[in-house]
Amino acid sequence: MIMQRLQSGEWKSGELIPSEVELGNRFKVSQGTVRKAIDELAAENLLVRRQGKGTFVATHHEARSQFRFLRLMPDSDEPQVTDKRVIELKRLRAPADIARQLGMKSGDSVVYVKRVLAFDGVPTILEELWLPGALFKALTLERLAEYKGPMYGLFETEFGTRMIRATEQIRAASADADAAELLAVEKLSPLLCVERVSFTYGDKPVEVRRGLYVTNRHHYQNELS
Repeated sequence: MIMQRLQSGEWKSGELIPSEVELGNRFKVSQGTVRKAIDELAAENLLVRRQGKGTFVATHHEARSQFRFLRLMPDSDEPQVTDKRVIELKRLRAPADIARQLGMKSGDSVVYVKRVLAFDGVPTILEELWLPGALFKALTLERLAEYKGPMYGLFETEFGTRMIRATEQIRAASADADAAELLAVEKLSPLLCVERVSFTYGDKPVEVRRGLYVTNRHHYQNELS
Protein backbone atom coordinates (compact mmCIF):
# COMPACT_ATOMS: atom_id res chain seq x y z
CA MET A 1 0.00 0.00 0.00
CA ILE A 2 2.93 2.34 0.66
CA MET A 3 4.36 1.42 -2.74
CA GLN A 4 1.03 2.29 -4.35
CA ARG A 5 1.20 5.76 -2.75
CA LEU A 6 4.75 6.24 -4.02
CA GLN A 7 3.80 5.11 -7.51
CA SER A 8 0.77 7.41 -7.63
CA GLY A 9 2.89 10.38 -6.57
CA GLU A 10 0.92 11.06 -3.39
CA TRP A 11 4.29 11.48 -1.67
CA LYS A 12 6.86 13.15 -3.90
CA SER A 13 10.62 12.50 -3.97
CA GLY A 14 12.31 14.09 -0.98
CA GLU A 15 9.04 14.58 0.94
CA LEU A 16 8.34 13.48 4.50
CA ILE A 17 5.80 10.65 4.64
CA PRO A 18 3.28 10.30 7.50
CA SER A 19 4.48 8.84 10.80
CA GLU A 20 4.27 5.14 11.59
CA VAL A 21 1.33 5.83 13.91
CA GLU A 22 -0.53 7.76 11.20
CA LEU A 23 0.13 5.05 8.63
CA GLY A 24 -0.98 2.35 11.06
CA ASN A 25 -4.26 4.18 11.62
CA ARG A 26 -4.76 4.77 7.90
CA PHE A 27 -4.09 1.17 6.85
CA LYS A 28 -5.59 -0.36 10.03
CA VAL A 29 -2.45 -2.31 10.96
CA SER A 30 -0.12 -2.22 13.96
CA GLN A 31 2.78 0.23 14.23
CA GLY A 32 5.15 -2.75 14.19
CA THR A 33 3.76 -3.90 10.84
CA VAL A 34 4.25 -0.39 9.43
CA ARG A 35 7.82 -0.31 10.76
CA LYS A 36 8.66 -3.61 9.06
CA ALA A 37 7.25 -2.34 5.75
CA ILE A 38 9.27 0.89 6.01
CA ASP A 39 12.42 -1.07 6.91
CA GLU A 40 11.96 -3.19 3.79
CA LEU A 41 11.44 -0.15 1.53
CA ALA A 42 14.41 1.62 3.13
CA ALA A 43 16.58 -1.43 2.39
CA GLU A 44 15.50 -1.12 -1.25
CA ASN A 45 16.49 2.60 -1.23
CA LEU A 46 12.91 3.74 -1.83
CA LEU A 47 12.59 5.42 1.57
CA VAL A 48 15.19 7.06 3.81
CA ARG A 49 15.01 7.20 7.60
CA ARG A 50 16.49 10.33 9.21
CA GLN A 51 17.13 10.24 12.93
CA GLY A 52 14.85 12.62 14.77
CA LYS A 53 13.20 13.86 11.56
CA GLY A 54 11.15 10.97 10.23
CA THR A 55 11.02 8.94 7.02
CA PHE A 56 11.38 10.56 3.60
CA VAL A 57 10.86 9.45 0.01
CA ALA A 58 14.33 8.80 -1.43
CA THR A 59 15.60 11.15 -4.12
CA HIS A 60 18.37 10.96 -6.72
CA HIS A 61 19.62 14.35 -5.51
CA GLU A 62 21.12 12.70 -2.42
CA ALA A 63 24.79 11.79 -2.77
CA ARG A 64 24.20 8.30 -1.36
CA SER A 65 21.63 7.63 -4.09
CA GLN A 66 23.80 8.84 -6.98
CA PHE A 67 26.34 6.07 -6.48
CA ARG A 68 23.71 3.33 -6.60
CA PHE A 69 23.75 3.60 -10.39
CA LEU A 70 27.37 4.57 -11.08
CA ARG A 71 29.68 1.80 -9.97
CA LEU A 72 32.88 3.12 -11.56
CA MET A 73 35.11 4.16 -8.68
CA PRO A 74 38.54 5.86 -8.72
CA ASP A 75 41.56 3.80 -7.66
CA SER A 76 42.65 6.83 -5.61
CA ASP A 77 40.71 8.31 -2.69
CA GLU A 78 41.41 11.84 -3.92
CA PRO A 79 38.33 13.96 -4.73
CA GLN A 80 37.55 14.16 -8.45
CA VAL A 81 36.16 16.98 -10.56
CA THR A 82 33.47 15.59 -12.88
CA ASP A 83 32.73 17.14 -16.26
CA LYS A 84 29.81 16.04 -18.46
CA ARG A 85 29.74 16.82 -22.18
CA VAL A 86 26.60 16.08 -24.17
CA ILE A 87 27.59 15.28 -27.74
CA GLU A 88 24.21 14.55 -29.24
CA LEU A 89 20.50 14.41 -28.45
CA LYS A 90 18.01 13.42 -31.11
CA ARG A 91 14.66 11.75 -31.58
CA LEU A 92 14.50 8.61 -33.65
CA ARG A 93 12.55 5.42 -34.17
CA ALA A 94 13.43 2.71 -31.69
CA PRO A 95 15.65 -0.07 -33.07
CA ALA A 96 14.14 -3.51 -32.48
CA ASP A 97 16.48 -4.46 -29.60
CA ILE A 98 15.95 -1.14 -27.78
CA ALA A 99 12.17 -1.33 -28.26
CA ARG A 100 12.16 -4.84 -26.81
CA GLN A 101 14.10 -3.77 -23.72
CA LEU A 102 11.86 -0.74 -23.18
CA GLY A 103 8.68 -2.75 -23.70
CA MET A 104 7.78 -0.67 -26.76
CA LYS A 105 6.98 -1.42 -30.39
CA SER A 106 9.80 -1.35 -32.91
CA GLY A 107 9.72 2.05 -34.57
CA ASP A 108 8.15 3.89 -31.62
CA SER A 109 9.71 7.25 -30.78
CA VAL A 110 12.75 7.30 -28.47
CA VAL A 111 15.11 10.03 -27.32
CA TYR A 112 18.76 9.16 -27.99
CA VAL A 113 21.51 10.82 -25.94
CA LYS A 114 25.26 10.49 -26.37
CA ARG A 115 27.63 12.01 -23.82
CA VAL A 116 31.14 11.78 -22.37
CA LEU A 117 31.99 11.95 -18.66
CA ALA A 118 35.47 13.11 -17.71
CA PHE A 119 37.11 12.95 -14.30
CA ASP A 120 39.80 15.53 -13.55
CA GLY A 121 39.80 16.40 -17.25
CA VAL A 122 40.35 12.81 -18.41
CA PRO A 123 37.55 11.34 -20.61
CA THR A 124 36.52 8.13 -18.85
CA ILE A 125 32.96 7.14 -19.81
CA LEU A 126 31.24 7.23 -23.19
CA GLU A 127 27.49 6.68 -22.80
CA GLU A 128 24.55 6.17 -25.12
CA LEU A 129 21.02 6.37 -23.71
CA TRP A 130 17.62 5.52 -25.14
CA LEU A 131 14.53 6.93 -23.41
CA PRO A 132 10.81 6.55 -24.26
CA GLY A 133 9.94 9.45 -26.53
CA ALA A 134 6.47 10.08 -25.07
CA LEU A 135 7.83 10.30 -21.53
CA PHE A 136 10.81 12.54 -22.36
CA LYS A 137 9.44 14.59 -25.27
CA ALA A 138 10.37 17.87 -23.53
CA LEU A 139 14.02 16.87 -23.00
CA THR A 140 16.36 19.07 -25.05
CA LEU A 141 20.09 19.18 -25.68
CA GLU A 142 20.25 22.66 -24.15
CA ARG A 143 18.50 21.60 -20.92
CA LEU A 144 20.65 18.54 -20.53
CA ALA A 145 23.85 20.48 -21.22
CA GLU A 146 23.07 23.22 -18.70
CA TYR A 147 21.94 20.87 -15.93
CA LYS A 148 24.78 20.32 -13.45
CA GLY A 149 23.27 17.72 -11.12
CA PRO A 150 22.85 13.95 -11.59
CA MET A 151 20.94 12.99 -14.74
CA TYR A 152 18.53 10.81 -12.76
CA GLY A 153 17.85 13.85 -10.57
CA LEU A 154 16.73 15.76 -13.68
CA PHE A 155 14.51 12.88 -14.77
CA GLU A 156 12.97 12.78 -11.31
CA THR A 157 12.41 16.54 -10.90
CA GLU A 158 11.33 17.57 -14.40
CA PHE A 159 9.86 14.38 -15.86
CA GLY A 160 8.38 12.71 -12.79
CA THR A 161 10.38 9.55 -13.46
CA ARG A 162 12.31 7.97 -10.60
CA MET A 163 14.67 5.10 -11.33
CA ILE A 164 14.30 2.55 -8.55
CA ARG A 165 16.23 -0.45 -9.84
CA ALA A 166 18.36 -1.58 -12.76
CA THR A 167 19.80 -4.70 -14.35
CA GLU A 168 23.27 -4.68 -15.88
CA GLN A 169 25.32 -6.80 -18.25
CA ILE A 170 29.08 -6.34 -18.24
CA ARG A 171 31.53 -7.54 -20.87
CA ALA A 172 34.97 -6.77 -22.25
CA ALA A 173 35.16 -4.54 -25.31
CA SER A 174 37.67 -2.69 -27.45
CA ALA A 175 37.56 0.90 -28.66
CA ASP A 176 36.39 1.48 -32.22
CA ALA A 177 37.47 4.64 -34.05
CA ASP A 178 34.65 6.80 -32.64
CA ALA A 179 35.10 5.63 -29.04
CA ALA A 180 38.89 5.98 -29.29
CA GLU A 181 38.58 9.60 -30.41
CA LEU A 182 36.01 10.58 -27.78
CA LEU A 183 37.81 8.80 -24.94
CA ALA A 184 41.30 9.89 -26.09
CA VAL A 185 42.65 6.33 -26.20
CA GLU A 186 44.25 4.22 -28.91
CA LYS A 187 41.98 2.35 -31.26
CA LEU A 188 41.32 -1.22 -30.02
CA SER A 189 42.23 -0.22 -26.45
CA PRO A 190 40.53 -2.47 -23.87
CA LEU A 191 37.35 -1.02 -22.35
CA LEU A 192 34.63 -2.19 -20.00
CA CYS A 193 31.20 -2.30 -21.65
CA VAL A 194 28.22 -1.94 -19.30
CA GLU A 195 24.65 -2.20 -20.58
CA ARG A 196 21.91 -1.22 -18.18
CA VAL A 197 18.12 -1.27 -18.24
CA SER A 198 16.60 0.97 -15.55
CA PHE A 199 13.09 0.61 -14.16
CA THR A 200 10.65 2.91 -12.40
CA TYR A 201 7.68 2.01 -10.20
CA GLY A 202 5.56 -0.86 -11.44
CA ASP A 203 8.69 -2.52 -12.87
CA LYS A 204 8.35 -0.36 -15.98
CA PRO A 205 11.57 -0.04 -18.07
CA VAL A 206 12.30 3.63 -18.83
CA GLU A 207 15.94 3.71 -19.91
CA VAL A 208 18.49 1.65 -21.82
CA ARG A 209 22.05 2.85 -21.27
CA ARG A 210 25.24 1.53 -22.83
CA GLY A 211 28.53 2.75 -21.40
CA LEU A 212 32.15 2.23 -22.39
CA TYR A 213 34.48 2.70 -19.41
CA VAL A 214 38.21 3.42 -19.40
CA THR A 215 39.62 1.59 -16.39
CA ASN A 216 43.22 2.82 -16.33
CA ARG A 217 42.51 4.80 -13.16
CA HIS A 218 39.11 3.42 -12.17
CA HIS A 219 37.49 0.11 -11.28
CA TYR A 220 33.96 -1.28 -11.28
CA GLN A 221 32.78 -1.83 -7.70
CA ASN A 222 29.78 -3.75 -6.43
CA GLU A 223 28.67 -4.99 -3.05
CA LEU A 224 27.21 -8.46 -2.84
CA SER A 225 24.94 -9.44 0.01
